Amino acid sequence: MSEDNPKEGLIVDGEMKTLKFSTSFMDTSIKSCTDFYMYSNGKWLAENPIPEDKSSYGTFSQMSERNRYLLGKILEDCASGNIKDSNGIKLGNFYRSAMNIDKIEELQFEPIREMMSSIEGIFTREELVNKYIEMHSIGIQCFFTAESAPDKKNSSVYALYLEQGGLTLPDRDYYITDTFSTLKKDYEKHIVKMFTMFGYDQKRSEKMAENILSLEDEIAKIHRSRADLRDEEKNYNRMNTADASSSYSSIKLVEYINELKIPMPQYVVVGQPEAILQASEILQTHDIEKLRDYLLWNLLRFTSPFLHSSAEDENFDFFGRKLMGKAKKEKRWKSAVRIVDGCMGEALGEIFVKRHFGNEARDRANIMVSDIIETFNGRLKNLPWIGEETRKKALLKFSKFRTKIGHPDKFRNYDSLEINGDDYVGNIFRSIKFEINRQMSRVGGKVDRNEWYMTPPTVNAYFSPTDNEIVFPAGILQPPGFDPEMDDAVNYGSMGAVIGHEITHGFDDQGRLYDENGNMLNWWTETDIEKFTKLANEIDILYSGLETLPGLHVNGKLTLGENIADIGGLSIAYEALQRKLARDGRPGLIDGFTPEQRFFISFSQLWKNNLREEYVKLLITSDPHSPDVFRGAIPAYMHEEFKRAFNCDTDANGSVKFKRTNIW
Repeated sequence: MSEDNPKEGLIVDGEMKTLKFSTSFMDTSIKSCTDFYMYSNGKWLAENPIPEDKSSYGTFSQMSERNRYLLGKILEDCASGNIKDSNGIKLGNFYRSAMNIDKIEELQFEPIREMMSSIEGIFTREELVNKYIEMHSIGIQCFFTAESAPDKKNSSVYALYLEQGGLTLPDRDYYITDTFSTLKKDYEKHIVKMFTMFGYDQKRSEKMAENILSLEDEIAKIHRSRADLRDEEKNYNRMNTADASSSYSSIKLVEYINELKIPMPQYVVVGQPEAILQASEILQTHDIEKLRDYLLWNLLRFTSPFLHSSAEDENFDFFGRKLMGKAKKEKRWKSAVRIVDGCMGEALGEIFVKRHFGNEARDRANIMVSDIIETFNGRLKNLPWIGEETRKKALLKFSKFRTKIGHPDKFRNYDSLEINGDDYVGNIFRSIKFEINRQMSRVGGKVDRNEWYMTPPTVNAYFSPTDNEIVFPAGILQPPGFDPEMDDAVNYGSMGAVIGHEITHGFDDQGRLYDENGNMLNWWTETDIEKFTKLANEIDILYSGLETLPGLHVNGKLTLGENIADIGGLSIAYEALQRKLARDGRPGLIDGFTPEQRFFISFSQLWKNNLREEYVKLLITSDPHSPDVFRGAIPAYMHEEFKRAFNCDTDANGSVKFKRTNIW
């Protein structure tokens, strides 16, 4: 772990330094009322270029790097035999297998050669179907995707979902728009190079690339857009299992269910029926050679990051450099930590929280959550635009709202998972299969309300509509997101706004469709739906007018839910801060700023981030969040107290002039 890039500035004398909120990051030569994001972050952005191994660099990547460093130390202890329990031994074996470069180089393509040969030996549709099902069982979800998740209309049980999938590039737009035409040509060259590297001749490799692109183009054309995928009702289509098996006969649904050891369900939920029908038709009508090439590619591209350096480098050249703009690969130990966390995250997370997340941090976070919840409850009681019938049901839903802080009370059991110290690819496949089996075996069973969908070290948070709960892993509850040494204004502007953000998700354009039990059910009056829609449309129009690169605008419909949550989260956190200041007393100026000013600056600094242009294009196409430059400014501009805090002239040219639209 001595290989760290000193430009990141996180390692000092062999130790990870603590990240902090600081007014030294500001560029006060810029007017706060005209460019609040650069006012709050300008100096930091100028002094912190993106490290060569990253596509972006900001607050959350710094926090993630800090956690990855701590996880790396844990895995080194496991690999050295200092943690001797069952999980510690497995984590150590996994890490050693990932770091055993000599063994990986010696093996070359050997870890996948047998499976590649078995695909090459396919000559019938029955064999091809059996193989695609086998690949799904180890996480290579070609043609379509499948998962087990709480039934959105009966959230007490797990359902089997079938949804669109089967593409290599991040989104259908990479195939069907001219914006990414050059990248698509690079993708074709990448496919050819990977196949020739494996051992196919140039002519055969070019034909294989042609087949794969032709098939993926066809799949992309039927895919729904990211914005359309946010329509919860349209993307919930329940079908009797027998009817689904008959309608999509060529995917062999019953055989699929049996092979993945799924308890035979009475029904399945089909997200996009046209995509599943297309998958069935492709399996039935397309040339066997074309389908075989597609399976070969899915296996090769899935495993290439975990193979010898030539395969890994070629994979990075396309997916890392050309697609995401990175200049070089991340250090070996960093990718190893990321993979182990992805495969055995709760085992690794259990050690992480014991070492780095005490009860004091959990208790203080719970106090802030309670403060924000109380504030939002008051907001629901007093919002003028919502009718009494809908208000009563909104309050009922919020009364059953749950929070999870830090980590699960009971961690996942990995006893049945086999991890070998010199079988990196095998460890990845076995851990994926272990997790798929765990999830699929519960179809039709009672939902586990104690499950976490993120590992404890994750620097993120989420709202689960079917559980009616917000979840904050230990990883995000650290400076500068949450800093016990900072004043309340800073913490409420950062983590308080994030808490408010996740709470608001329960009542955004998607979350509002779920009732107090987590079931998708309309509990709104028609009048209130019309009022909500009018307000939401104003936010859509506002963000759709924001240009992030020349000619590249934010997709207001795709980002609507996150924008509602950003605006609402800041507003709720601000009100909660005012209550706390009234309760505990107002401090004087700190660093020359009032509590209100520090609140807004802290909020903006949470979103400080430098991004590569390629990555911006990817995010605008596929990410439901707006770019950070807007997340760190627009919600502040839209808060009526921002103008007062910074003495903004609302009539002057170039000053704050956004219409205040806050649904919650």
